[in-house]
Amino acid sequence: MVVGFVNSGIMKLSQAIGVIMGANMGTTITSWILSLTGIEGDSVFIKLLKPTNFAPVFAVIGVILIMFLKDSKKNTLGSILIGFAILMVGMDTMSKAVEPLADVPEFTNILTMFSNPLLGILAGAVLTAIVQSSSASVGILQALTVTGKISYNIAIPIVMGQNIGTCVTALISTVGANKNAKRAGFIHLYFNILGTSAIYLIYWVINSLFNIEMFREAVNPASIAVIHTVFNLLSTLLLLPFAKQLERLAIITVRDKSNETKLPIIDTRLLDTPSVATAQCLNVTVDMMHIVKNSLVKALSLIHNYNEKTAQEVLDLERLSDRYEDILGTYLVKLSGKSLNGNDSRIVSKMMLSIGDLERIADHSANIVYSIGAMNEKKLKFSKEALDEFDVIKKALEEILNITVKAFEKNDIVLANKVEPLEQVIGKIDNEIKNNHINRLKSGNTTVERGLIHSDLLTSFKRVADHCSNIAVCIIQINRKSFEVHEYLKEIRANDEMYKDDYKIFREKYRLQT
Repeated sequence: MVVGFVNSGIMKLSQAIGVIMGANMGTTITSWILSLTGIEGDSVFIKLLKPTNFAPVFAVIGVILIMFLKDSKKNTLGSILIGFAILMVGMDTMSKAVEPLADVPEFTNILTMFSNPLLGILAGAVLTAIVQSSSASVGILQALTVTGKISYNIAIPIVMGQNIGTCVTALISTVGANKNAKRAGFIHLYFNILGTSAIYLIYWVINSLFNIEMFREAVNPASIAVIHTVFNLLSTLLLLPFAKQLERLAIITVRDKSNETKLPIIDTRLLDTPSVATAQCLNVTVDMMHIVKNSLVKALSLIHNYNEKTAQEVLDLERLSDRYEDILGTYLVKLSGKSLNGNDSRIVSKMMLSIGDLERIADHSANIVYSIGAMNEKKLKFSKEALDEFDVIKKALEEILNITVKAFEKNDIVLANKVEPLEQVIGKIDNEIKNNHINRLKSGNTTVERGLIHSDLLTSFKRVADHCSNIAVCIIQINRKSFEVHEYLKEIRANDEMYKDDYKIFREKYRLQT
């Protein structure tokens, strides 16, 4: 889960370190639950604590909750109870199955090998890596304690190794993930390796200096639970002050490439929690909006000062926006098939309707670059009058895109309502610039060749404003739970006083010099 959150950008790498350490301590609760199988006593209370007595009751309750109730929460509780019952019965069955091994010499000889701490650590790591669960491998070790052949000297190194082996699960989950997610997997690995090394050194020193008799005694399931908990607690206490160093070590292991383009990764594991997946998609969509905005601003800057570096940056941003649209579109289709609440459903609809317009704005930014690039190759220049007119419409375009981005990001209907009047003003400016250009053509102050490029630029400008209008109307209509776009636009242009006031303000602000 942590790798998935880091992979999606929901959690920062620095935040993941503490959660990983906490997860290592939290997983020890399983060994305490499994240790209940080793409880012995004649009192009624002790007998009630034995899993063989209460597990069947849990299983029956779980079956009833799943089969006879339709409430999803109660069904989930039923699954938990059945899973717990199976775990307890399985542990009890495994303990009884391995008990006869106590009289098998070959088994005793194998365990004697693990009295070498390094072999014990290796065995624990390999076993846990195979079953991909430290809780499961600790449970197996607890089951083997019924043979009476597992001493503290054997159990302690194996438990240490089990904590290293469990890192395999996190490392496997980082396959195909981004760099930070891979780093989270390595932090888990380094945390367990360093913790094991430090505690093994402490254990070795104590055992060598004091030759403690207790270490040669046989352990029981509860003793394994104690070892597991103390090990993880000590590891966390030792390494918590070095969290930043662990992060730095992971970053050194998984380095960034200077020329690498970072693509959004929305983890499919988040689809199981639709509200989290929706929030992450919204973050990625907002990132896409800023990429598109950046591409347009850079493209418009080339009208006065063309340079190849900025032009290439715009084209790179356009390709990046294409990838964003592909990734978001594919993921949103999957997400829309999940059970979404009303608010999440509206957000998903808003994103699905907007990403196409965003991608088209980036396309028009690229078209602006191509038009100005062609003009630069032919060594053509616009007249001062044409450049002054472009300055006016450029500022209007930058403002309409800024308003659109803020309205989308904040889901602000008041801001979204300002987009349509500004779009109409841009359309009016577009017509005026075209008429002025025709007059210059008639008077011989410009050429047809420049006129074609001039017309292409104005077409791109107008299309950008149109796509901003589409996004703003989408925000408004989804919040109003209505999709009659044409009726809405017709209504506000005819009857909305705020629209008329905003139109007057923008018309005055972006008036061409006569």
